[in-house]
Amino acid sequence: MTFTSLGLSEALARAVAELGYDAPTPVQRDAIPAVLQGRDVWASARTGSGKTAAFLLPLLHSLSLSPGRAPRQVRALLLVPTRELAAQIAEAIERYGRYLPRPLKSCLAAGGVSANPQMMALRGGADLVVATPGRALDLVEQNALRLSSVETLVLDEADRLFSLGFADELTRLLALLPARRQNLLFSATFPRAVQALATQLLREPVRVQVETTALPATASLVQRAIAVDTGKRTMLLRRLLEIHAWPQVLVFVASRHGADHLALKLNRASIPTAALHGELSQGARTQALADLKAQRVRVLVATDVAARGLDIAQLPAVVNYDLPRSTVDYVHRIGRTGRAGQPGMAVNFVSASTEAHFRLIERRHHLDLPRERIEGFEPAELAPPAQDAHGGVKGKRKSKKDKLREAAAAAALSVKRKP
Repeated sequence: MTFTSLGLSEALARAVAELGYDAPTPVQRDAIPAVLQGRDVWASARTGSGKTAAFLLPLLHSLSLSPGRAPRQVRALLLVPTRELAAQIAEAIERYGRYLPRPLKSCLAAGGVSANPQMMALRGGADLVVATPGRALDLVEQNALRLSSVETLVLDEADRLFSLGFADELTRLLALLPARRQNLLFSATFPRAVQALATQLLREPVRVQVETTALPATASLVQRAIAVDTGKRTMLLRRLLEIHAWPQVLVFVASRHGADHLALKLNRASIPTAALHGELSQGARTQALADLKAQRVRVLVATDVAARGLDIAQLPAVVNYDLPRSTVDYVHRIGRTGRAGQPGMAVNFVSASTEAHFRLIERRHHLDLPRERIEGFEPAELAPPAQDAHGGVKGKRKSKKDKLREAAAAAALSVKRKP
């Protein structure tokens, strides 16, 4: 099967061939024809499976076939949860569309930087807008972005967009869109709350479900669990960097303070390291990511702001220095490595206090990883006393924040689509 056999133009097939796309991935094979037919699509596929191309390629094909309008009107709105993912999709549009006979104009609208350049870019309209919800609303309020002509709405990393932080903004944006439109929802995971909301939003969608939450160890993605005391994790990380000689490593921690602190310690040990978290300016976040890709730094210590959508070519390893609080985020974190069939390794540091939580992660994702012990780092800590019936195990019971998030998302999108 080829991209042209799926119905895509020779121009798009040529562009992806130059990018090394030999054949469509399963999610691309199933989603592209449905998008070309104008159907709503609800796609679940693991991180690194080619979801971005699965919606961008048919969208670019359809837009390029339609005659241009004067002035241009926004015909496709792509909403994503993070600035980094928005920038990556904007770059992908340029790469995929380089040979289209009729150039398409796309605009990036994301927060963290001044809105003025984005407002200037939108003068004269655009065919596609890639945006984070908050910045899209800002531009609407400034009369720089008009959504009345949108024909296709794409929600990428849809589970995050339905979360508490975006529910209100997303609802306001949906109210500005035409009732009759094509809706495309893509994500690696669709928790139950999101499934209910997607059912309300989509009209007779084509369901595409490929390699979703289970991530077994394979030749391309090897997962490891190393037992280690909490206080020895930094030294163990340094030891692994020495053993494996990884040129690039993405290390996940639980907090902004943890990211800054670990980056400081690694830099003091002469290991070039940068931190990436939500408290940094957009310029600093962009620079940190660029430094890792260019191998100006060897380690990027990040919070979960980096767990969604980041595409770092041939990233050899991800280390969960702190385990993700959410079992869903485990999928997104380790999906930064082993992408598109490339080899990768995901290493989890498991202490006595986090053993129970990691067992929960294993159950949710059908894993059974042996607990490795590295010489010189054998754990000595004991597991904490078992929680009583009201306490529960971390990660097993929903937190108050999780319950509020689900309630807010359900309330925000409870109004069904207009007929």
